[in-house]
Amino acid sequence: MNARPASGGGRWVTVPPERLHPWIDGFAGRHGPFSASGDDRVVRLLADDGARAELHVPFPPMTPPGPPHVTRLVAHASAERRVGVFLVRLGGYAAGVFHGSGLVASKVGSRLVQGRTAAGGWSQQRFARRRRKQAAQAFDDAVATAVRVLSPHLGELDAVVLGGDRRAVDALRHDRRLAPLLALETEPFLVVPDPKLAVLKDTPATFRAVRVRVVDAPGGSSPG
Repeated sequence: MNARPASGGGRWVTVPPERLHPWIDGFAGRHGPFSASGDDRVVRLLADDGARAELHVPFPPMTPPGPPHVTRLVAHASAERRVGVFLVRLGGYAAGVFHGSGLVASKVGSRLVQGRTAAGGWSQQRFARRRRKQAAQAFDDAVATAVRVLSPHLGELDAVVLGGDRRAVDALRHDRRLAPLLALETEPFLVVPDPKLAVLKDTPATFRAVRVRVVDAPGGSSPG
């Protein structure tokens, strides 16, 4: 559970669903009893010492929201879901279907896209045209792979998570073949390196996790 600074104060931690209840118990142990409130997207804990935790609901909305907030959130986060994942970077792509954290279908591929031209190489215009063509072919392959892997499971998918490089993903959002999959898109966007099979297999650790913003008690400091 790595922590990183949060805009506006506090820090973000990510908690696996299997560790959510122990983490909440630990929050109470460090900061004292707490009151809970929230809605279908965020559960808020306010401890006696003033410390706060905002637990963002994975795969929102949580239904039904409302008390008991913690019990509902733990049950929602721990539910077994079928999730499609589509990762794209320039020249590389991966698509997979997960049941819980288990990968049940996948395909990973790549296509050459030239890097920046070196001094003394082709003319800039010729190079740029070739690079654009290579990128278009790579994106077409990526979309075709996503459709081939994910579409047979479309009726069973609870959500689709995208990742890789945002610019690469945005470049193919207009493709009509992806429309049924993009209709199921949910956060988080997975910023990952070159989408190899090992990278794809690691994505449940991020998309299943509960993101928590922890703000310490006034004048206090704690690992959260």
